[in-house]
Amino acid sequence: MLRNNIELDVKIKCIEEKISQHQVAENIGTSETYISRLINHPEKIVNKTFLAMMEDLGYDVRLTYEKRESTE
Repeated sequence: MLRNNIELDVKIKCIEEKISQHQVAENIGTSETYISRLINHPEKIVNKTFLAMMEDLGYDVRLTYEKRESTE
């Protein structure tokens, strides 16, 4: 089982960084529609087969986010 709520995590990170999902899409060269689809269907971000294998082995998956240190 994926323990993270990816949709909520992305929205919170966007608010924290004061950036919209639209801006994120532009920055990484994709569409806002694609970003929205990924956020609303987390199994497309984290491979569904990988999750099934880990669940079968008795594990839940939890993602951890770490802010990179600025090199500026």
